[in-house]
Amino acid sequence: MSTGVQLHLALILFAPWFAVLSVLFWRYPRQPRGPARFAFDSIALTTATAAAFAGMYWGMAHADTGFGPMWKQVFATSLAYGLYLGVMAAALLLRMRWFARLRALSTATARS
Repeated sequence: MSTGVQLHLALILFAPWFAVLSVLFWRYPRQPRGPARFAFDSIALTTATAAAFAGMYWGMAHADTGFGPMWKQVFATSLAYGLYLGVMAAALLLRMRWFARLRALSTATARS
């Protein structure tokens, strides 16, 4: 296996799953939409991808090869996946909180 493929194997293997999760995060819920939502979602997806890359590189550099040569890929993949999901979960929770606040404000405005 070439060195470049070996180094990026974690993200090559999880790219389809990251794409599915990213599309679901981007598309749902369908409303509200606007520039703030676009910016938030873009920043969240970029941060999650950057965290996955950083975790993958760190895992490849710091994995203990005493468990075999494949351990580097296993460790790097686990870190990349965990970091991606962690950032996306935090973004999802922040976005849900933001939407709840917007809903409360629009309800309060409608009643006045």
